[in-house]
Amino acid sequence: MTLIVKGRREGRDIVAVTPASAGWRYVGFSAHRLARDESIVVGVPGREVCIVALTGTVSVTVGDRAWSRIGGRRSVFDHVSPHAVYLPPAARAEVVAHDAAEVALCSAPAAHGDLPARLIEPSAMKRSVRGSGTNTRYVCDILPQQEPAESLLVVEVLTPAAHSSSYPPHKHDRDLLPHESLLEETYYHRIDPPQGFGFQRVYTDDRTLDEAMTIEDHDVVMVPRGYHPVVMPHGYGGYYLNTMAGPTRQWHFHNDPAHEWMLK
Repeated sequence: MTLIVKGRREGRDIVAVTPASAGWRYVGFSAHRLARDESIVVGVPGREVCIVALTGTVSVTVGDRAWSRIGGRRSVFDHVSPHAVYLPPAARAEVVAHDAAEVALCSAPAAHGDLPARLIEPSAMKRSVRGSGTNTRYVCDILPQQEPAESLLVVEVLTPAAHSSSYPPHKHDRDLLPHESLLEETYYHRIDPPQGFGFQRVYTDDRTLDEAMTIEDHDVVMVPRGYHPVVMPHGYGGYYLNTMAGPTRQWHFHNDPAHEWMLK
């Protein structure tokens, strides 16, 4: 079993994960490069989508609504929140780039479709610092559980060089609220500078799943279950965009007891 999907270094379509390709039920993810004046049409029947303007400036049109020239980040490693657009399942959107842009499409099932399309402003996204020492990382909640959606959760994280992240190892693969929630998850990785690499391990308590991966720029790691820590080596910073979804739209995680001592 391989949990890594390698990103393409050239071309419009960088990487894609669907429930069918992943062998699971909820999470879909894709990332795309758009040249100036290039466009992409977004909309999946029965699925809500969060369009994240990772870099560059884009306009998004949904029916008679339009959000013009949003985004503007030059790099995902800028300590600046992105613009995003929430798209309900009944809607279709056109995304047009005004310069070289990178766009992520995060999707999950939506049974009702009663939420309107909306712009998610950077000012509405909570930014926080998590961990300490070489476990420090910088978090931006793009679409957290406190904001309206049916099953989708989206967050981005910056991990400095020589730091760990998603650490101590935690998991969310049991429907055991309020102690733990069942959420599938993708990690979309970017590396700074881009010729670098990092490491991610996905493993379960009984080790029936235990895969250690070298991650490179634009790779996606799928987390169907188990703990999933990330480590960046000296000289290379990491960014990842997480897409999560499951039967209940709540994020409750369980730390690996073998490593929880470090929190004390």
